[in-house]
Amino acid sequence: MIRRMQKTDRERVADIWIHTNIKAHSFIPEQYWRDHLETVKEMLLQAEVYVHEEENEIQGFVGLTGDYIAGIFVCSEAQSCGIGRQLLEFVKERKKQLYLSVYQKNVRAVKFYKREGFEIQCEDIDEDTGEKEYSMVWKPEKAINKFSEL
Repeated sequence: MIRRMQKTDRERVADIWIHTNIKAHSFIPEQYWRDHLETVKEMLLQAEVYVHEEENEIQGFVGLTGDYIAGIFVCSEAQSCGIGRQLLEFVKERKKQLYLSVYQKNVRAVKFYKREGFEIQCEDIDEDTGEKEYSMVWKPEKAINKFSEL
């Protein structure tokens, strides 16, 4: 089930956020993520966040600011089970277009977003980490064209 995050979900969501970032971004020092944890906890309460929950356990979430996807995070035990795709489909149904930034070295995430109809718009440098990242966009007509070619 996908539902809006509640205040009582914040600690579990933050736990998924930090562990997933550390695992997915081995090219960034772990301390970077730990230094940002408290700020992220505050931002979670201000953002539009949806959680994926099964048997009363949150397994993943997507965070949005307007049409910008701040991230899709799935706990390591539940990865590659379709949860990220379900969360993405959920927000696609509610938005006319979506934007995101993804680290170039996070090859798994780049492949996931491309497969889901996102296109790379440009390459930038994340000023905080010095890492290259892609700015990607999804628009419904792009996704429709992708599937009509199959």
